[in-house]
Amino acid sequence: MLPWKRALGPLTALLLAATSLATPAVAATPTAAPTTPTSVSAPAVSASSSSGWNDYSCKPSAAHPRPVVLVHGTLGNAIDNWLGLAPYLVNRGYCVFSLDYGQLPGVPFFHGLGPIDASAGQLATYVDKVLAATGAAKVDVVGHSQGGMMPRYYLKFLGGAAKVNALVGLAPSNRGSTLLGLSRLLPYFPGAGELLNEKTPGLADQVAGSAFLTKLNAGGDTVPGVRYTVIATRYDEVVTPYRSQFLTGPGVRNVLLQDLCPVDLSEHVAIGTIDRIAFHEVNNALDPARATPTTCASVIG
Repeated sequence: MLPWKRALGPLTALLLAATSLATPAVAATPTAAPTTPTSVSAPAVSASSSSGWNDYSCKPSAAHPRPVVLVHGTLGNAIDNWLGLAPYLVNRGYCVFSLDYGQLPGVPFFHGLGPIDASAGQLATYVDKVLAATGAAKVDVVGHSQGGMMPRYYLKFLGGAAKVNALVGLAPSNRGSTLLGLSRLLPYFPGAGELLNEKTPGLADQVAGSAFLTKLNAGGDTVPGVRYTVIATRYDEVVTPYRSQFLTGPGVRNVLLQDLCPVDLSEHVAIGTIDRIAFHEVNNALDPARATPTTCASVIG
């Protein structure tokens, strides 16, 4: 492995820490999403709209008529995964919400570890809460890693296609990965290593060839009426090969970051947490009528 690639992981971790410290306090204190694995609590109204996302008093505008639901990745949570993207979207006029899902009993903070079909049920309940609070007819869903794949189960098997306009996946595990690939997430989440000794069906479901993925991908990748965008990076070290993330079918757009900006070195974690080039492409996917070209200069956009 080239030296710069060996340095990429520690550099990303450093950037993640720097991003968290640099994020304004108001963006880091949204109303927390539900914390129990079997139910979603009633929406809570945040203290003020300036608190960022999870503001249940937010009403979608004519420019952005659908609320955006953010779905974190494996070992992530509703807040930390979105300290970069959620404020980015809020500042562009979207109503933004995020949930915790896939919790294991007695395991705080690290989520996305429960059975993925049950997690999709949590997403279904949460989307209903967001629609009820905002009065919108549909939502758009943006997910990172498992969070970009799991909503496909909701769309395909739990009636989500009637309530979702678009699904945007950042490095989604659509075909799964090896356990070795999934374990490479652990250095980014100190203290999570011991979880491998627990029952973690959310990991098992993401192993390539699992019964869950076989069911999910049988009969086609997409469902009618939903637009799909996959945003991948060539340097993904978790969901490999990176092209396994791409979908096929009507209404699909597959994007490789390095086709937009050849010097973008983001890997699996960075693409969903700090990469403003990826964020710009998410915004394009959510609002294709006003899309602008994504380039290396989008990092300062």
